[in-house]
Amino acid sequence: MITIQNTPVRWQDGRFLPAGAAPGGEGTMARSILLAHNTSGDPGRLSLRFDAMASHDITYVGIIQTARASGMTEFPLPYVLTNCHNSLCAVGGTINEDDHVFGLSAAKKYGGEFVPAHQAVIHSYMRERYAAPGRMILGSDSHTRYGAYGCMGVGEGGPELARQLLRKTYDIAFPKIIAVYLTGTPRPGVGPQDVALALVGATFKSGAVKNAVLEFFGPGVASLSMDYRSGIDVMTTETTCLSSVWQTDEQTRTALALLGRVDGYRKLAPAEGACYDGVVTVELDKVEPMIALPFHPSNAYPIREFKANMADLLHQVDKDAAEQLGAKNAPSLLRKAIGGQFRVDQGVIAGCSGGTFQNLTRAAEILKDCSTGSGAFWLSCYPGSMPINLELTRNGAIAQLMAAGASIRSCFCGPCFGAGDVPANGAFSIRHSTRNFPNREGSKPGNGQISYVALMDARSIAATARMGGVLTGADELPDVPADRPDEHWVYDDHPYQSRVYFGVGNPQPEAELVFGPNIADWPEQIPLPDNLLLTVCSAIYDPVTTTDELIPSGETSSYRSNPLLLSEFALSRKDPQYVPRAKAVQTTERLRRADPADPEVKKALGHFDPVHTGLGSLIMALKPGDGSAREQAASCQRVLGGCANIAEEYATKRYRSNVVNWGMLPFVAADLKQLDLQPGDQVYLPGIRALLEGDGETITAAILRRGGETPVTLSLPGLTREERDIILAGCLINYYAD
Repeated sequence: MITIQNTPVRWQDGRFLPAGAAPGGEGTMARSILLAHNTSGDPGRLSLRFDAMASHDITYVGIIQTARASGMTEFPLPYVLTNCHNSLCAVGGTINEDDHVFGLSAAKKYGGEFVPAHQAVIHSYMRERYAAPGRMILGSDSHTRYGAYGCMGVGEGGPELARQLLRKTYDIAFPKIIAVYLTGTPRPGVGPQDVALALVGATFKSGAVKNAVLEFFGPGVASLSMDYRSGIDVMTTETTCLSSVWQTDEQTRTALALLGRVDGYRKLAPAEGACYDGVVTVELDKVEPMIALPFHPSNAYPIREFKANMADLLHQVDKDAAEQLGAKNAPSLLRKAIGGQFRVDQGVIAGCSGGTFQNLTRAAEILKDCSTGSGAFWLSCYPGSMPINLELTRNGAIAQLMAAGASIRSCFCGPCFGAGDVPANGAFSIRHSTRNFPNREGSKPGNGQISYVALMDARSIAATARMGGVLTGADELPDVPADRPDEHWVYDDHPYQSRVYFGVGNPQPEAELVFGPNIADWPEQIPLPDNLLLTVCSAIYDPVTTTDELIPSGETSSYRSNPLLLSEFALSRKDPQYVPRAKAVQTTERLRRADPADPEVKKALGHFDPVHTGLGSLIMALKPGDGSAREQAASCQRVLGGCANIAEEYATKRYRSNVVNWGMLPFVAADLKQLDLQPGDQVYLPGIRALLEGDGETITAAILRRGGETPVTLSLPGLTREERDIILAGCLINYYAD
């Protein structure tokens, strides 16, 4: 089904041949796009400027506040502000709608595009309005992926978008480029999520494509519609790759023509002799309907295999719930396996991956003249944009879904991150959305609540709904409709013309920003001291730590325009004592800066110099940062006085970038488990400022605990000169102010 070759190859005469090296991806689609956007003159060290950017209402306030504090006077490139995350305005009184009003005022003042709530999911909108072959788009959302249109999308934390607003560049070493070679045609009942989950399952744990660009081509592409391609493409984020791009063809041209943008079409394909750092071969005709069990998209199995090994796999989920969530006596999923069948409580088809025209059309066909039943199971469907919703209404699909008992919701990302359709305690939800991380569905194990999410394709979700909640793969139905590669939909943008504010290129400097009471400036951060004494305020030994654990999603999203208030939620579901521990250290550090001779300061620092030694907190995690691009996973640590992370490796580039941009040290150490760091341990970093002022990459630190000292070597691999200067300044805002 999927095979992986991790050695360099060359695409020659319709096949992959061994290559001694893959020198900068010569002849690849990705290389041509990257170099066309590079301003450095050095193909090995890229300084990229993007064609457009996009943010949603969890992130755009902080980005604009950062850029504004650093001197921005207008948006220098098309910048789209969507409102698809806090659309419900359900938590915190007026604060969500206050953010939306701020966003509209910023679009007017600085010259942006503002998409009101319930109009479109961020990535659906960007596919419809901006994605085109050869372009690059930067988004403050990890699922910024438009590769199906030949457009390289990159999801990053807010500071990277602020840099573009300040006419700076996105700086990276030239990435690896991995070929994803598609063959065959998907079977009826096998949808894009099935292919995506198979791909994620095959690549994530090995790190085979981490921080690489995935380049999709091969004869199998022609068998896939544009919606199908986008459904696979958007899930490449879960492989931890950097970006993606697909070959383009007549289907791409037709799609762009229907979107009114045919002039943006150009043919993309790898050149003869194109060099790749590896190749992933996907045999589409061998992919089966899949299910990704809690608590990660890579925990993927064919539904057939899950049913055959139900007891063992569910026992493992119960074990993971106890270990990862600390959920004692949680309702066991084994109770849902009855007579060889598994009972599901909820189905959701939503967001940038699920809410496409083709997915919802297939679901409607499967459920035509059927009923979801009046039992515990229920189904909700969220079209990705108002033009999609309009076409589904006109073709009767919405009526078919409603008649079957499904509820039709607005264009909203909520179920994907715990801000909508939160299941009941102990319930099991199947979702065509992007993630099933712990707690991401909105439950709170610390309050005795736990629910479970598995990822599936819309076709199998509809099949399960047709069976009243009995887990069913779409290929088990006798009459499952097939997907057609030429299945396009008629795009009518009247909803956008009626509601969207189109202000790109037309800033109104005299316009006033509208601030709600919850919109706060970033608190001041200090430059890096000469030496640091850091207290471990959380130590996480899970194999992977997600950004959802570092700063929970769900209702906390509503507070993301107030850095101090949001920081109260940091690690709240993973380590509730982290915030009080960090605050205690921060209080002492403030005393030190006010009066180094204060007795409390002397007590905290012992024999270390109180004038030149700063106090701060750190988080230790084996592999932090999988998941969202949201910068708050790092900024909350900084707001609480965080100065460093120590990891064996960072799960994603974007999280490491967020750590650096917020002035924290991204340390790496080998064999962290053997160090056995625990909350309360301290790490002394002598001469850390001098190290960053120079070009050193390692420091001999001292672990202080139980009256003893243990030397440890910490590394800062790959820090650029600019990254060093950002950390020295205390954060990106300070760096630009200087």
